[in-house]
Parts: sequence; C-alpha cells; structure tokens
Amino acid sequence: MISPDEFASQPSVSSPNLDLIRKYSMPAPRYTSYPPATQFTAELEAVDVGKAYADDNLVGAGPLSLYFHLPFCETRCWYCGCNTVITKRHDAAAEYIDDLATEMALIAKRTDRSRLVTQVHLGGGTPTFLPPDQLRRLGELVKEHFTLAPDCEISAELDPRRLKLGHIQALREIGATRASLGVQDTNRKVQLAINRYQPQSLNEQAMAWLRAEGFNSVNVDLIYGLPLQTRETFSKTIDDVLTLSPERLSVFSYAHVPWIKPAQRIFEDRGQLPTPEEKLAMFAVAHERLTAAGYIDIGLDHFARPDDELARAQRAGTLHRNFQGYSTHAGASLYGFGLSSISQTSQVYLQNHKTLIAYRTALAGGQLPVERGLRLTTEDQRRRKIIMHIMCDRRLDYKKLSLELGVDFSQVYGREIASLQDLAADGIIGLGANGFAVTPAGAPLLRVVAMRFDATLKPAAGKHAQVI
Repeated sequence: MISPDEFASQPSVSSPNLDLIRKYSMPAPRYTSYPPATQFTAELEAVDVGKAYADDNLVGAGPLSLYFHLPFCETRCWYCGCNTVITKRHDAAAEYIDDLATEMALIAKRTDRSRLVTQVHLGGGTPTFLPPDQLRRLGELVKEHFTLAPDCEISAELDPRRLKLGHIQALREIGATRASLGVQDTNRKVQLAINRYQPQSLNEQAMAWLRAEGFNSVNVDLIYGLPLQTRETFSKTIDDVLTLSPERLSVFSYAHVPWIKPAQRIFEDRGQLPTPEEKLAMFAVAHERLTAAGYIDIGLDHFARPDDELARAQRAGTLHRNFQGYSTHAGASLYGFGLSSISQTSQVYLQNHKTLIAYRTALAGGQLPVERGLRLTTEDQRRRKIIMHIMCDRRLDYKKLSLELGVDFSQVYGREIASLQDLAADGIIGLGANGFAVTPAGAPLLRVVAMRFDATLKPAAGKHAQVI
C-alpha cells in the first residue's frame, strides 16, 4: 500500500487524469462550510442568534473577519449564481449603506470592541456599483464600529466594465490593498452569450489602475463550462489573463443550477452549453497552462504564485477555508453584513434574509436580519475539522486528529476510513495505517474525498453542482 507521506508535499501533476475525473464526477458540496448551507434551518429558536454572539464574545475570543455583501449590478450576467439586485438607480447605494450602518450598530453592541478585525472583504454583486464617496463612507463606518488590526487585510471584488479610477482610489483610501477582478472569459462570442461584454482592454485598464494605486495582490476570476466555450477559446482566455500577471487566479467550474437560478435556463433553450467532455478538456488546459506558468495549485479552483500568502500557507499547513474560499486567516470568526450574507462562529452559522424587503423590515424593528442558520453539534464540529483538513491540507493524520478531537479517530471513524479503499485503489489517495494523503492525481477530486466524512449528504446530494 502507498504511504501517504509520499504525497504530502508534492504539487499537483500538470496533466489531470481525466478518466479518473470522469469516473468520480458527481454532485458535491464546495465545502466552504460544514455542514453545507443546504442544511441551514429557518427554526431560529434552535439556533438562538443572541446566544451565538454572546458565546462568540467571551473573554479570550479570537480575531474577526468581516464580509459585506453589496448586491447591486446594473445588468444580470446569465451564468451568475450570486444573490444580486439588478438596478441602474445608483441612489440605491446610499440607502443600502444606511442599512449596513444599522446592522453594524446592532452587531457592534454585541461584540467585544477589543477584538481585532484582521480581514475585511467587499463582495457582491458589484461593490463598485457604489460611488466612490459611498465606498469611503462604508470604510468610515467599519472603523467607527470595529477595531481594525494595523495589518488588516482589506479587499474588494471589482467589475472592470464600469470601474472608474475614483473607485480604486476610494478603496485605497479606506485601506484596501487586495482586489479580485471578475473576468470569466475574454472571448467576445462567449461574453455575448452570457450577457457580459467586457473587452480585454478594460481588464488591462483595471490592472494598470490597481498597480498604480498600490494594490499588491490581485486575483482574476475565470469560469470554464460557459456557453460557446471550447478548449481553444479558453486557452486563449488564459493567454490574455497571463498578460495581466495576477498574483492569484480562481478558475471556477460553471455551476449549472437552473432550479436555483432560472436565468440559466436560457443556455439550455439555446443549446449552447459545452458537453461534459468539452468541459473536462477546458479544466485540463487551465490546469496545465497555469502550472506551466509557475502558479501553484492551492486546491479546487485556486492558483497562486509560489511567493503568495496562499501558497506559503499551503506549504506551512495553515491554509483556511470559509465562504469566500481559501484564506490565510484561520481562527477568526466571520461576521457577514448585508443581503444573504453568512456569519460563522465556532458553534453557529447565521444567514441574513435574501430579499431587501425582509432584510430592511428586520432592521427597522431593531432586529438582526437573520433568516436561517444552524447550531453545530459536537459531532458537526468534529467533522468540520476533518473536512477542512482534507480541503486545506489534503491529508489526515489519525493520531494528530485523535488529540485534536479528543476521540480515538480510527475507532470512531472506522466506517469512513474503510470507505476509502476504492479511492486508494484508483490512486486518488495514498492510504496508510495512520492516515492518508490526497495524491497529485486526486487533487481535483478533493470534494469527493471530503464527502466520505460528510454525514449530511443523503438528503441533500442532488442540491449541489457537479465536481467538475
């Protein structure tokens, strides 16, 4: 039997095993949380929102990470699975900042002000739908209600199509040094098919502005599996993006979930979606091209330069994963603000209302705008740690986990360990007596490995997008 130590520090292979991926292609959670968000409940009495914040702010509580969901977009991208509000009325931005100010005040009075905020992320939607003065106002409100660490990491998602230099300058003024550019694809036909026309010149302009204003880390988002994409066109997209020299790339598999996002049905009606084989070919070319260009495969769909914090955290075993994806800020509670945002503490998940009416009604009544959530059992917390070790470290050490979880891991999770035999036989993991490690060939199937320790899947398996 192969020793897991053989694979512990190896990077992923440059050529993914497509036969292996075909065999294990199935719906699976993305494991930005465990249990997955499909398990959240609207029975808030059981969740006990007030107790969640009280417990999280006991003496000795760790740092905070803040997420602000800014949902507005001028037009709808038909592939999008985010919770968005489509409007061209930019006055909505100021009204929404008023809402966020109310929500921040409600949470701040439940929060120990001595806790340092180590990370702030503005997501969406389109954060730069907000005019520059409203971005500055948001930054001021954050500093008014919370205590930012001197080295707090502040980042924002940007849409190059409607980005102005003033947006970037405002973000820099509030302390942002990281940004994520939504590119998705640079082919004009693909862009028109997804209702997102975005010439490469706009991406180049956005990157030039970011560099000139002192942003030292820029991520580029790409999506494969979109309508009219081919291996050849996506390879050209990667060529275009590499000229931008981003520090990180997120190369997402298009999640076709028309039962959640009806706008995606247009792709089925037009017969424009690539076949599973074509989508696999795009995944392969992206992996091959980016690793050949020197980027490290961090996990799932994230790539980073070897000297980037994510790559260093992966090597050091300190990588973390939350609702924003991979992160270097382990140990921080995540407090989410705004429409549909999710908060995460050691014991609880809380998700805000998904409609503006419900969100604002709760705030007007002086209530936290929580719609649903989940209080984790002791077993949930154990399995979350196990799954996050798989997703971040790509290995499990049974003896170390026994100490970490306070149980005899091999005995308590004997059934799950026994279920790994087929993954070992197919070379997805190297399995030993005291643990296992995901092989380079198995790296694209991290979610499949994690599923073996997921006790929630039976009722929810069909609610997730495909692995690739």
